[in-house]
Amino acid sequence: MQSTELHEVSLALRTARKNKQPIQAPTKTWPALDAEIAFQVQQLTTEEEIKNGDRLVGYKLGNIAKVMQNAFGLDHPDYGFLLASTFVYEGTTLPRKNYIKPYVELEPAFVLSGPLRGPNVTVADVINAIDYAIPAIEIIDSRVQNWAIDLPDTLADNGSTGAVILGGTPRKLTDLTLRDTRGTLSFNGREVMAGNTSNVLGNPLSAVAWLVNRLAAYDIEFKPGQVILPGSCLEAVPMEEAGHWTCTFEGWGTVEFDVV
Repeated sequence: MQSTELHEVSLALRTARKNKQPIQAPTKTWPALDAEIAFQVQQLTTEEEIKNGDRLVGYKLGNIAKVMQNAFGLDHPDYGFLLASTFVYEGTTLPRKNYIKPYVELEPAFVLSGPLRGPNVTVADVINAIDYAIPAIEIIDSRVQNWAIDLPDTLADNGSTGAVILGGTPRKLTDLTLRDTRGTLSFNGREVMAGNTSNVLGNPLSAVAWLVNRLAAYDIEFKPGQVILPGSCLEAVPMEEAGHWTCTFEGWGTVEFDVV
């Protein structure tokens, strides 16, 4: 694909996000779009947002759990940049109209105290680089009509990022059992989904190692202070109605927000 076409894809997705109007899958409009080219589109979009005053604050991994791959018809994880503008405060009221077709996910977030650069990063390296973990909500939202996505579509769309909500119970890794922590999503007091951190590549720390090694191909280094999202521990739940969400890791903490 020509450079002008990459910019066209980026602009189409940014416009869809701004106007809350989904578009046809980019792979339908630009059939030559593959995963590698799609990541270049993602980079262009991120660079444009930073030029306009946003800030890069971390990276995310998505569709790592089998339940997520089954739900969205993908057989491979996606990944993306985390921008400061997508972070909202816990307890915030979110207008449903600000999203196209959003879903709620629960996952641990890791805040780094040291750098990570692949390839060949191990789980031990990841553990040594993490300052603390926090319960987090990611609201995913696709700019593609009806989530009719292949891997290049979600990669070009920055891993279908919508919003991130960090909780208020940071913990050291030694205070957690990340290979076996149950998580639940409740809406208006009723549990609607449950899962376990073991769904995230057996252990979310392994997922971070996978992500940093994958992004090494693009000369990306994780830096101290950045936030890393390793992927949801449960199947994402549609955020369709007004109401109150309570999202909990048992024995660790809860993140809550409202939708109007």
